[in-house]
Amino acid sequence: MLKSLFIALIALAAATNAALAESRIKDLTNVEGVRENMLIGYGLVVGLDGSGDRIRNTPFTRESLISMLERMGVNIRSEALDTDNIAAVMVTANLPAFATQGTHLDISVSAMGDAESLRGGVLLVTPLYGADGEVYAVAQGSVAVSGFAARGDAATVTRGVPTNGRIANGAVVEREISFDFANRQSIKLALRNPDFTTAQRIAAAINARLGGRAATVADPGTVRLARPASFDGDMVAVLSAIEGLRVEPDKAAKVIIDEASGVIVMGSDVRVSTVAIAQGSLTVSISETPQVSQPSPFSETGRTVVVPRTTAGVDEAPAQLTIVDGGVRLSNLVDGLNALGVPPRDMIAILQAIKAAGALQADIEVL
Repeated sequence: MLKSLFIALIALAAATNAALAESRIKDLTNVEGVRENMLIGYGLVVGLDGSGDRIRNTPFTRESLISMLERMGVNIRSEALDTDNIAAVMVTANLPAFATQGTHLDISVSAMGDAESLRGGVLLVTPLYGADGEVYAVAQGSVAVSGFAARGDAATVTRGVPTNGRIANGAVVEREISFDFANRQSIKLALRNPDFTTAQRIAAAINARLGGRAATVADPGTVRLARPASFDGDMVAVLSAIEGLRVEPDKAAKVIIDEASGVIVMGSDVRVSTVAIAQGSLTVSISETPQVSQPSPFSETGRTVVVPRTTAGVDEAPAQLTIVDGGVRLSNLVDGLNALGVPPRDMIAILQAIKAAGALQADIEVL
């Protein structure tokens, strides 16, 4: 009885771990045509409390101000402008897939000239263009800035980036991107991490749900999905039926190294062959303790001089060979490296040396 219960608990734990390792198809793939489009525009922020562009130093701000006023019937082209309450900015936003007219978008506003802060400013009507040069949205509103800057006669304090801000729901979609998704007969699922095994598992899970050969693998990064003739529904219903299916993704063994910060990330499939590792450190210390030499009392020719005193030493820590057994998993490899007691930057050098020796069965990617 106890033996059967023990075996059942082991099986339950294994099933739980396998379930936790699985991911939904919607989290592993992107659907062809379902994507955001980037928008960009050029505009003016007004109402700044003396923290805007210096008109004399930023000719594009001056010309933009003159053009805006001329459109409103005010001609000041011959006048000498001197204001610091306006700033030229670039406005960016992402147009979501299937966004309809009247949908509101969040936008980012960034200063272009020598403005010190956009706090308290208001963005004037700014058209946002797509890559094709067409206007897809119009932006306007009060700019919210999280950073600030304060300046005194001898010191300046800046927190965050006061020349960059956001406007929640600051743009309105004016043009829709037409895409008849529901009536399509086939689509492509693009894997976010291309892999032959993962693509095959996704296709198998879809075929098991829809029947037949609705899904086929085109390459490691693409799964073609056709709407079955027997399926009662359009392509939206097909995706709704399969996007929640769970698949265990496979991945290549890889070690990611960020030498700038000393961060090391290793995948669970990293393996190492039997190898012996020795790590030692060499420390060279040099200290300067200069001394002052003074002449005898009442000396007529002597003078005070500084005599250098240098002390140099070399400290070489003893190195011990640590054997890491072959075929070990990630946890064993980490334990073996931690046993050396080395800092992350030395561990990076050790991993690169193991790879150079052909004992690390993984790709090393240095950021």
